[in-house]
Amino acid sequence: MPSPQPLRGRTAIVTGAGRGLGRAEALELARLGAHVIVNDYGQPGRDGTGEASAAPAEEVAAEIRAAGGLATAHLGDVADIEQARELVRLAVDTGGTLDVLVNNAGILRDRMVFSMTEDEWDSVIRVHLKGHFATTRFAAEHWRERAKATGRPVLGRIVNTSSEAFLAGSAGQPNYAAAKGGIVGLTLSTAEALRRYGVTANVICPRARTRMTEDVFAGLAEPADGGLDPLDPAHVAPLVGYLASPAAAGISGQLFVVHGGMVAVVERPRIAVKFDAAEGVFGVEELDELLTPYYAGRPPHETFAAVEVLGLKRG
Repeated sequence: MPSPQPLRGRTAIVTGAGRGLGRAEALELARLGAHVIVNDYGQPGRDGTGEASAAPAEEVAAEIRAAGGLATAHLGDVADIEQARELVRLAVDTGGTLDVLVNNAGILRDRMVFSMTEDEWDSVIRVHLKGHFATTRFAAEHWRERAKATGRPVLGRIVNTSSEAFLAGSAGQPNYAAAKGGIVGLTLSTAEALRRYGVTANVICPRARTRMTEDVFAGLAEPADGGLDPLDPAHVAPLVGYLASPAAAGISGQLFVVHGGMVAVVERPRIAVKFDAAEGVFGVEELDELLTPYYAGRPPHETFAAVEVLGLKRG
């Protein structure tokens, strides 16, 4: 029978863990026995009465410790390369090793592509894509050095966060969809680069009601009967816990859609058809003869985008 705490004695980083999805993931990893480094960018502030209030990361770390778990807060910006280095160093110094990296930190700056500003583009790409890279960069270095020092593979786990916006091509989120697509590419590259060292890297596309997505899901009401909201982050956290565990050693370079009591495994793209040039080099006329009839009559929304993922649900 599997251990009820498969991550006991291991150290995990969860970025963007001060609220919402990251918080749920941090709580789950702590429940599974990990010492969790709870990262969230933000400093202590003041509450409504003027009293000092803890930063969100500190609040989640305190919540974990109050439940009998182990947690340490980190308030740095993961998209800053030196602060990402410091985050990984904190995990290693605290737990002796780093075993799990869950990249979740992100922001939204939604706007149609013809209205988007440079800052709206840059800020989303920075936090999501560079933030995933920066932590991965130093975690990967740590695992490679450990494996080379011992001469054997290590247990290392990366769980990255993409989105259905990338799969379906969300029209009002060109920056977010691009960043999330980049995260998938980063994950696949990382999975191949670190396979020899015993490290897995997977990516999830979660659907969850959080502060970041409150406008996205504003039209979807929570259950009136008091049951668990299908968009509750609690539906996502167990998959992250599983992928972080020793049981998932054989799973790497994979993409999952997860929400509402459902996990869908997304297959890689496959070649639909191949055309060969009659004389070895295509001309425009020959391409017209081949491609125009191939696409004739195809519905305009039947593109490379996998819009069917938006209809996935349990049952």
